[in-house]
Amino acid sequence: MADEVVEGIKAKFGDAIKDVYEKSSRRTFITVDPARLPDIAEYCYKDLACRFQICSGMHMEYGFEILYHFAMDRANRIINLRVILDPEKPSIESIAKRVPAAEWIEREMWELLGIEFRNHPDMRHLLLSDDWLEGNYPLRRDWKEWRGGEHDTE
Repeated sequence: MADEVVEGIKAKFGDAIKDVYEKSSRRTFITVDPARLPDIAEYCYKDLACRFQICSGMHMEYGFEILYHFAMDRANRIINLRVILDPEKPSIESIAKRVPAAEWIEREMWELLGIEFRNHPDMRHLLLSDDWLEGNYPLRRDWKEWRGGEHDTE
C-alpha cells in the first residue's frame, strides 16, 4: 500500500515532487516544491486520511528545512513532506487553514526560527513574550543570547 501511496502522490503532483527517499519500510521522505506544499499537505490529510503529527524546522547551512510528519495509521507508515526555504528570507504559505493541527507549531517556528507563514490564521506569540526583541530567533544557527539590549559575545 505504501508504494501505491507514494506513486499516487508523484502522479498527482508531478513536477512539485523534487525527490523521494525511502528511509525505511515505514518512513518516506518526499521533498516538495514549497509553493505546492499546502495542496500536497491537504491531499495527505484529507484524501489519504493521514494524521498530522507535527512539523519540525531546522536552520541548516543551505537554508531552512521543514519536515511535515503525517501518519498513515492504516498502513503503519509515516509520510514526511520536506521543504527547503531561502536562507535569506524564509517564507512559506501556512497549511493551518487546511490542516488545523499545524497552527501552533507554525507559530513556534515563526517565533524560534523566524520563518514567515503567510496567511496564518493567528500569528501571535505562543512561547516568547510579546516584547521579545524582533529579529531575535533563538533556534537560528547564528543566534547569540540577548541580554537586555546587548548580545552575548562569549
